[in-house]
Amino acid sequence: MKLIPPARRKRAHLSQLTTTHFHLRHPLVVAFFSFSFPGFGNLMQQRYATAFMLILWELFINTKAHINTGILYSLLGDFEKAKAALDERWLMFYVAIYMYSIWDSYRGSVDMNKLYLLADREDAPISSIRMGIWDINYLDKREPWLALVWSVLAPGLGHLYVHKVITGLFIFTFTILVSYFAHLPEAITYTLTGRLDCATKIIDMQWALYLPSIYSFIFYDAYVSAVEYNKLFEKELAHYLRRRFQPKRFAWPI
Repeated sequence: MKLIPPARRKRAHLSQLTTTHFHLRHPLVVAFFSFSFPGFGNLMQQRYATAFMLILWELFINTKAHINTGILYSLLGDFEKAKAALDERWLMFYVAIYMYSIWDSYRGSVDMNKLYLLADREDAPISSIRMGIWDINYLDKREPWLALVWSVLAPGLGHLYVHKVITGLFIFTFTILVSYFAHLPEAITYTLTGRLDCATKIIDMQWALYLPSIYSFIFYDAYVSAVEYNKLFEKELAHYLRRRFQPKRFAWPI
């Protein structure tokens, strides 16, 4: 009997806390998120070690060099204040890591797209459930719009909905940290009570300018993750049916 060899390339790996899998990504989209915040492109690819290192490096160096403050003054047309705000000692450490983040996320997307196509043509098997002492992870259909709504209500909840627990926990903690140092809760309170002058005085724009990149990534990644997980569920089900059910052209021995 001829045995079918195991698949050379895996399409997905289910763990208790997340589902890591290949799917087609536009390299320019991934590179754009790395451009807006280094590490986010790698986080989209679920390369957690690289992503966390680059994100924390960006947060540390950007804050020390006052890059966001310089960007703010540049957008306002006050270039003298922008130059005065920047710390050149820290700025020199920023450029290489920033460029590497964009290049690495683009290169990784191109390579992962190739790996996905090879694994998909090989029809690699996909595990449908993983159980353990921490959590239960299984493939099923999830609504992309619900992932987006939960992300709007609270950062990280959309990722928890699609069972990307590692990403969701990191985003939840990271967003709270940035919002706290930006004094965003107080600024929102002052704005809702009509004290706009107090809101503009208390908010720290160096930290607040991180938030547009963070929220745009959260909304996009949660929605796309739900869409791609649904595709993965369909592929696993199709693979199971092809292997287990009788083809129509089967010749009955009668």
